[in-house]
Amino acid sequence: MSGPPSQPIPAATLIVMRECDAGVPELLIVERSAAMRFAGGALVFPGGRVDPGDRALAALHAGDAEDVAARIAAIRETIEEAGLAIGVSGLADSEAARTDLYGGRPVGEVLAGCALDLDALVPFARWLPPGDVSHKVFDTRFYLARLPEGAAEAAVDGNENVRLFWATARHVLDMADRGDARIIYPTRRNLERLAQFGSFAEAAADARAYPVEAITPWVELRGGEELLCIPEGLGYPVTSQPVKAAFRA
Repeated sequence: MSGPPSQPIPAATLIVMRECDAGVPELLIVERSAAMRFAGGALVFPGGRVDPGDRALAALHAGDAEDVAARIAAIRETIEEAGLAIGVSGLADSEAARTDLYGGRPVGEVLAGCALDLDALVPFARWLPPGDVSHKVFDTRFYLARLPEGAAEAAVDGNENVRLFWATARHVLDMADRGDARIIYPTRRNLERLAQFGSFAEAAADARAYPVEAITPWVELRGGEELLCIPEGLGYPVTSQPVKAAFRA
């Protein structure tokens, strides 16, 4: 017997893309600690819930309040999890900023005096799992961003995440298919979509070509097999997967 519907928790994720001489961009990937309740041990993009400090800073910027707060959350989480300040200029020490953020200092104070370029984040997707589950449900907005030239070296936080690396979308999918990594259903679908592109510009153009609508997967019986499905027409080349093969956090 299921409990009452879970109240969605606003969250944000940043897909950082690094251009490579080989032509296929690499993505910033972190491996979550196995002890984490949500997606423990999985490979994910940096991200997390929108917190009150994100909303307070968002109130100082024009635009849709929820979108602006999510962009700021994505920036903050990437500083915390990878030591990278994306969409921020004038930050002298990203490691000190990470320490302050983990210590509970509001992001508005940590980034005081810095300039935010929220347009550096391109809306890519929004995923909202079904609410009729007992665990927490995250309403997650995904954004794309190019790694700027001269950016600091990314470094794992050793807290929520235990490993960090750069890899192409295809490589991460191959890792999962070999059983060398775990990726949750939304991450797999996003990696399949990202694997189509040879540059950040191509990915950003594709993101702008499709509406960013909340994607809520559902289970459907086809040919005697249960499939976990998402809608067509939102840019995803694969829109279903056998339930038994899908890893859901």
